[in-house]
Amino acid sequence: MSIICHGDVVNAKKFLHDLSKKRFTFGLVASYSETCEIPGITIAGADKEFLKFTAPADSEYIEYGKCVCIPGIPISPDGKPTPALLTRVSLNAAKIPHFVVNAGSKVAPSLCYFDADILPGKNISESPAMSIEQVKSGIEYGKNLGKIMSQNTDCLVIGECIPGGTTTALTVLRAFGLECNVSSSMQNNPLDLKNKIVSDALKRKKSDDALEIIANFGDPMMPVCAGMLSSASKNCHVILAGGTQMLAVLQLAKQIGYNAENSAIGCTSYIIDDSQAKFLETLEQIDNLAVLSCDPCLHNSQHFGFRSYADGFVKEGAGAGGAIIASLLKTENSVENLFTLFEQEYKRIST
Repeated sequence: MSIICHGDVVNAKKFLHDLSKKRFTFGLVASYSETCEIPGITIAGADKEFLKFTAPADSEYIEYGKCVCIPGIPISPDGKPTPALLTRVSLNAAKIPHFVVNAGSKVAPSLCYFDADILPGKNISESPAMSIEQVKSGIEYGKNLGKIMSQNTDCLVIGECIPGGTTTALTVLRAFGLECNVSSSMQNNPLDLKNKIVSDALKRKKSDDALEIIANFGDPMMPVCAGMLSSASKNCHVILAGGTQMLAVLQLAKQIGYNAENSAIGCTSYIIDDSQAKFLETLEQIDNLAVLSCDPCLHNSQHFGFRSYADGFVKEGAGAGGAIIASLLKTENSVENLFTLFEQEYKRIST
């Protein structure tokens, strides 16, 4: 099945056993932080003006196989496709139902979605991301939604799409006192730039209160996802589908309460293999949690844009790793078969 266990390996293996051929539901939390507008911080979006379309475009593409808010499909000029391609193919291959949550996306997606009624996050290098009230509201909304969406599934998979989110995640984790770096959508992670943003932002830190840290340095995706994890993990298994951004979500969820035994992180192998980010070492500082990873085999692709994932670009996003893992678990399919479908979909969107 090609799913590798890390972290709490015993519970990770139990996850694989318990969820074989079971029911999955996938949720994508679409959001925005003005931090992404800092030049050089992210590869998401072709330029500053297009960044606001990243989350709605991915949401629409997963739903329709095409975008409404932009012409074409999110793909870089040199052919690197959105990781939502992996998400869409994996969900469709296993007939996994999905939904979208608008958690402060600057542009609303053109589809039916759950609305957390939360504003986009501010640029954390200049001001607090949001108010304490917004954080509390986001957590409460996430808790209510997680409770509802966990009632008719065996596993709720929670993905995120927020450009620049690795920078807010790094700032939040450091504000909580963790020693860490984060992954990046770029091959050469702009850590010097990120570290400067983090250090400038952390000059505002006046409290160790968890909600104040998220309000000051986080983004709207974090409280909504943490709330969903908190309530859903009481009713079913939950996979946080993503990399370092989900570590920030987990750190907040630990403060508000969640069921660790029912929770895991699911990601691509590119996150685990990122020597700069030291993902598993950072996780150990937060909690002893199950981690599931999968290699999408993109190094075998005929397309340069896909092979670049394996070379350190993009790595993860739009819940891709968790969606692949859910697809494999539900169908007991092989990742090689999914890879063939990835190639077919890449060809479809690029012609």
